[in-house]
Order: sequence, then structure tokens, then C-alpha cells
Amino acid sequence: MTTEIKRNSKILRREDTALLIIDVQKRILGVMQNHEELVKNIIKLIKGAEILGIKIYYTEQYPKGLGETIDELKNLLNKNEAVHKMTFSCSGAGDLFSELKKNNFSQIAVCGIESHVCVQQTVLDLIENDFQVTLTADACSSRRKTDYDFAMDRMRQHGAEVTTTECVLFELLQVCGTDEFRSISKLVK
Repeated sequence: MTTEIKRNSKILRREDTALLIIDVQKRILGVMQNHEELVKNIIKLIKGAEILGIKIYYTEQYPKGLGETIDELKNLLNKNEAVHKMTFSCSGAGDLFSELKKNNFSQIAVCGIESHVCVQQTVLDLIENDFQVTLTADACSSRRKTDYDFAMDRMRQHGAEVTTTECVLFELLQVCGTDEFRSISKLVK
């Protein structure tokens, strides 16, 4: 008799996952802690999502005041259109949550800024709306370390899976020895 081997339900699955990039905008990025690493990791997530066929969404908070998404990301996201918002949570970003549901995404990988404001409120609202959230801690930032630390703890306490960019990419990849594996491996080196 063979026993069925189960995978943990929290492991990201391509067919169920979307990437959400929150508010990485020109006029605020420079005051974020470790903003160079933040941008490098978000670029890895974008390129990895494209390799793996993962849908990408990105938001801009009050672009008139904070500017558009930084060029380094916007150039990679040229097939996608920014979702503008005035609310801190992306739950107020037009029909974004409804579109995620309509497209049958149940797992959302989240990155962006600021961790303790827009990211945190979005993550809590995603969880409240029955999405499983995987938060890429090394692709999120705040101006102050204390705010970042407390936000990560709070989101974890409320059910977010907190991990890293590389973990997200390899969870979505699942197997080695493929062209996708080789491409992802080059990204994370």
C-alpha cells in the first residue's frame, strides 16, 4: 500500500500565485533602508516571475505626489500597467482584489514599500480576504528599521509567510535540471 505524500499547502504554486509590487516610487525610494538591495531583489522577482509565467501587478501610491514607479522597475514592467491608489492598502486600488479573485489567484507574493504602511495594510487585507500571503522580507523596506521589524512581526503573527526572494523563486520553480532552473539560478547568483 502506497502512502500519498503531501506537500505543505503554504508552498507557492505557479498556477495559484501572483506577484504584487507595492509603491516603489521615485520620490520615496531614496529614504528607504537598504534601497539598493530592495531594488535588486525586486528585479530578481520580476525577472523570475517572467521566466516562470507568473502574473505581475504593481501599484503606485498618489503618483502626483510620490512620482511614478522607478525606471529600473518600470522598464521591466512595460507589459503591465500601474494600478493607482490613494488608500494605503491595495484593497482600495480599484478592482485589484477582485481581479486577483477572478483570475483564481489564491497565493500572493508581496514586496515593496513602506513595510509598516502600505505593505502591512495590504497584507492584512489580503489575509482577511482569504488570500495566502508570502512576504518577501528582503524585497520590502521602510525608512526606519524599527518600523520594518514591527511590521514583519505583525504580518507574521496574522498569518503571512515571511521569507526571502530566493525562497520565493525556488518554491515557484519546484524542480531542478530545466532551462527555467538554469535561468533562475543565474538570477540569484
